[in-house]
Amino acid sequence: MRHRKKFNHLGRKSAHRKAMLANMACSLLLHKRIETTTAKAKALKMYIEPLITKSKNDTTHSRRVVFSYLKQKEAVTELFREVSQKVMNRPGGYVRILKVGNRLGDNAEMCMVELVDYNETYTEAKAAAKKTTRRRKKSGAKSTEAATETAKAVEAPKAETKEEKTEE
Repeated sequence: MRHRKKFNHLGRKSAHRKAMLANMACSLLLHKRIETTTAKAKALKMYIEPLITKSKNDTTHSRRVVFSYLKQKEAVTELFREVSQKVMNRPGGYVRILKVGNRLGDNAEMCMVELVDYNETYTEAKAAAKKTTRRRKKSGAKSTEAATETAKAVEAPKAETKEEKTEE
């Protein structure tokens, strides 16, 4: 019976599949974004997220376990130095999959796989959204009258100083 054995074999033998996923994971860690097919992206997400979680605990044992999966010293170093520091407070979901359309040659569905905290467009949008908060006073009518009077008083001296500068 094959109960609970749901795993995408990607049309490859186990050794080829493990080598391919290890190479894709190393490329993702080094370049922060790669483009691949949707099936491979989903398999890569299942492959790399436990490794990123393991990298939060920087011990010799966790480094050896991650190295047994990735097999590239540079990728392991990058994971434990930079990536783990960025995702330290994140409880999970370190990889984002964005669909980009179909490939021209064989019409395979392609997607972009990226590390979540390294996409500047999403992080800048959150920072800009936080800066646009406003506060209002509770007394509505009195504060608006006072604000308009002070605005008129402030505008008058500014206008005079601009006229004096133009005369000189």
